Amino acid sequence: MENIKKIASFTVDHERLMPGIYISRKDGDIVTYDLRTRKPNSSDLMDHSTMHSLEHMFATYIRNSEIADDVIYFGPMGCQTGFYLLVRARSNEEVLSAVKSALERTVAHDGEIFAKSAIECGNYRTLSLENAKSESKRYLDILNSKENWSFLYE
Repeated sequence: MENIKKIASFTVDHERLMPGIYISRKDGDIVTYDLRTRKPNSSDLMDHSTMHSLEHMFATYIRNSEIADDVIYFGPMGCQTGFYLLVRARSNEEVLSAVKSALERTVAHDGEIFAKSAIECGNYRTLSLENAKSESKRYLDILNSKENWSFLYE
């Protein structure tokens, strides 16, 4: 068998990992943040509609935030327990502030979910603003429950 290295995210003890915000890895000036909204390996996972809906809302708001020029990527984890946010050269506090703001803006959003059309999305029928708002509120409560995040896996 080939000598294949484990990727960094598979070396984290997911049995101990709790919802929060963590640095998953650093590659030069690009930092990958683990936005963990759910406890791994529990029965409490995001359904497809919730993940997809929050992805549309959060991605739009974070790319229109004060850190917009440094956002590289935002997308869901296949395990249905959170999202990855890749950002270039920003402080953890700036990223946390932008994350909270994007969540707050999603909760307060009035109108259609962003890109909810067959032209803009490959599966637009699964989008639900209520699901995005509910998950945003849930995660915002988690982020606000702790005064200081260490950004290290705990």
